[in-house]
Amino acid sequence: VQLVESGGGLVQPGGSLRLSCAASELTFSSYTVSWNRQAPGKERELVAGISSVDGSIYYVDSVKGRFTISRDDAKNTVSLQMNSLKPEDTAVYYCKAARIGRHYWGQGTQVTVSS
Repeated sequence: VQLVESGGGLVQPGGSLRLSCAASELTFSSYTVSWNRQAPGKERELVAGISSVDGSIYYVDSVKGRFTISRDDAKNTVSLQMNSLKPEDTAVYYCKAARIGRHYWGQGTQVTVSS
């Protein structure tokens, strides 16, 4: 199983980026999927997630109203649309797929918000 993130980069404050995560040998609809981030010197935190049980969506308070997580079952991808980006959003963003007894992480993609 391999998760591959893409879409990171350098963006100015107030800008937008769209991250995507593709999977091999794993069907996202069978897993709870999430985006997580880790900034320098900080612990990894959950940013947004979609439950495989009921489809409910979670966002950490700091991104509510700015980020949108979505899952495309036809393409088997998970995306994170990030708008109104702030310097404090700078981090490595990781895709994760989890269910009871197993979880998988991508390698991460760097997002840098700076003028």
